[in-house]
Amino acid sequence: MTRHNIGKTTGLGFAAALGFALAAGVAPTALAQTMDAALARAYAGNPTLNAQRASVRATNENVPQALSGYRPRITASADIGASITDTRLPALGNSTTRLGPRGAGVQIDQNIFDGGKTRSSVSQAESLVLGARATLQNTEQNVLLDAATSYMNVLRDTAILDLNRNNVEVLEEQLRQTRDRFQVGEVTRTDVAQAEARLSQAQSQAILAESNLKTSIARYRQNVGTEPRQLAPGRPVEKFLPRSLPAALNAALSSHPAIVASLHGVDAAELQVKVTEADLYPTLGVRGLVQQRYDTQQFGDNRTSASIVGTLTIPIYEGGQVYSRTRQAKETAGQRRIEVDTQRDTVRAAVVSAWGAHDAAKAQIIAAQAQVQAAETALAGVREEAKVGQRTTLDVLNAQQELVIARSTLVTAQRDRVVASYAVLSAIGRLSAETLKLRAQIYDARKHYDQVKGLLWGTQTPDGR
Repeated sequence: MTRHNIGKTTGLGFAAALGFALAAGVAPTALAQTMDAALARAYAGNPTLNAQRASVRATNENVPQALSGYRPRITASADIGASITDTRLPALGNSTTRLGPRGAGVQIDQNIFDGGKTRSSVSQAESLVLGARATLQNTEQNVLLDAATSYMNVLRDTAILDLNRNNVEVLEEQLRQTRDRFQVGEVTRTDVAQAEARLSQAQSQAILAESNLKTSIARYRQNVGTEPRQLAPGRPVEKFLPRSLPAALNAALSSHPAIVASLHGVDAAELQVKVTEADLYPTLGVRGLVQQRYDTQQFGDNRTSASIVGTLTIPIYEGGQVYSRTRQAKETAGQRRIEVDTQRDTVRAAVVSAWGAHDAAKAQIIAAQAQVQAAETALAGVREEAKVGQRTTLDVLNAQQELVIARSTLVTAQRDRVVASYAVLSAIGRLSAETLKLRAQIYDARKHYDQVKGLLWGTQTPDGR
């Protein structure tokens, strides 16, 4: 963050100079860390976002698992043993037969018809993948919004801490002047006590501001992954926002990732009904078997057998379990439909709230700037009037406090405008690394899906694990 020298008499100019480059378009210094750089780092390394990416990759594996229903099942078996048969016949006497029965075989089972269960399972798995991708987009929005908020909180709290520290310096000078005037009899002991009380209050506020800054730095470290170093002014992303609230609502309700994820959840739940119902339908399959056996009846014999059999299985009664699971799946599908409406209402409320906060922040900046100018003029006037005895020490202290409050309000309003613009972009579902054009490698969730969809064997993941 760029710092400015502040004189004790003028006081607290940092708040007015901060401005977050909203209107002046101040360029960040060469060594400063920019908002885009912080967001790019959060996009690349945030643990929450990386965990969600891993979750999407795990969900991708549902598709090859479902596709396995179309493929044959091949099993091999082998056995070996020993047998001794002791035979006693009255006419022939005793005889002992020792055999080593052994053999190996291969069995192939191929599904022909399973009531549409495999087809529905594949469609369900693909819906879950699409839903997981939408959830990932929503998580990306939340991570970027948290990072932007943390960035601006550090800027705000640094500015407020500087305001309070400069206020302490100004009040220390005010107390020194008041004590000098008390020594010559120009003011009373009451004036000195008032200056001392106001200085103690300012010192307490500075300590609190420092604590708030430490908290914001910790949140920044959590969300971005590094300690903040010379943060450059933040800028709102208003150029990416719709022109009006109705347009923002239309954009959000049509494409917000949370709503899209809910809709895919409905598809998956409805397909689960079909998957469950398929257990009530007949199944048709083919089984092929090849076996090689040795020493089955007498020593040295060798037998080879092969068979191919078509199987038809017709369920008659399953104790009511399948019927119950089907009814249960239908109720779950109904629940998912209701959740879509709930999600739409949540998104709508978020858009309206963020849009209102953004408009309010812009209006507050204008009001706060006027408040700062008026407070500066009032403080200068009160100081001059106090020199000729027309104002008391308390009047000067009150004017000084009003200026501190006004500048703190301006700093907060400028922070709120930037954060609110990111909040609106998130609320309509467009806060992403691609929209912001961050200098980061964009994660492509489809790449892993294409890698694993057609895999027939192998336990290694595409990244080699």
